[in-house]
Amino acid sequence: MNGDGDSGARAPTRIVAIANQKGGVGKTTTAINLATALAAVRRKVLILDIDPQGNASTGLGVDHKSRAINSYHVLMQEARLADAIVQTSVPDLHIVPSGMDLSGAEIELINVERREYCLRDALAEATADYEYILIDCPPALGLLTLNALVAATAVLVPLQCEFFALEGVSHLVRTIDRVQRSFNPALEIQGVLLTMFDRRNNLSDAVANDVRGYFGDKVFKTVIPRNVRVSEAPSHGRPVLLYDLNCPGSQAYIHLASEVLHRERRVSP
Repeated sequence: MNGDGDSGARAPTRIVAIANQKGGVGKTTTAINLATALAAVRRKVLILDIDPQGNASTGLGVDHKSRAINSYHVLMQEARLADAIVQTSVPDLHIVPSGMDLSGAEIELINVERREYCLRDALAEATADYEYILIDCPPALGLLTLNALVAATAVLVPLQCEFFALEGVSHLVRTIDRVQRSFNPALEIQGVLLTMFDRRNNLSDAVANDVRGYFGDKVFKTVIPRNVRVSEAPSHGRPVLLYDLNCPGSQAYIHLASEVLHRERRVSP
């Protein structure tokens, strides 16, 4: 993987919502480590943490003092996006952290005019500064995730290699279809990412085959293995690529970033 493709005019900012209404599928881990791998090849990346749990913010070592202005204030139009951006320890990677206030945003947004477009409007000022904006969504298909889908150009769906992997994903796909029709015709599924893959377990292979049969070439060739180092890294406030570059999880996210960049070049006009 290298930093090729930098010559000429820069492509429009790619806004990717990382979404799955099921929790525990590696959504935040993917946001943190894909962003780190993209930043490592000189892509300017912003993570937008709109999950009230704030795991992406914690996983990148953002302390609570640095979250005084956060994605809640941006979403509710109480602060400009620029005022909420925090530099991470990774060069070229910034984050808009989550805050506890965000847990009430679903209810507060109900009475807001054009409530589905709040995030899109807020992000408009940042598109000149970043090549990738990754939105870490909460594990639910409420107004926060809807805002992410309306703002995004693409959706990346992490899918855990377990028996019920495809159960519920059809609901997400229907939601994406509705958003395309009603709010954001440019939205597409960028890819489906198989996570927590265990090569010793026949079930992982069976699930992978089912998912590839359902989504076809939308499924990334890269699979993210079940890896202890990936699980340990967030407790140290670091992406796994900084915690242990040579572990299988880090190498998988490097391959994923390479595949994402390759797909982007393939679909660029």
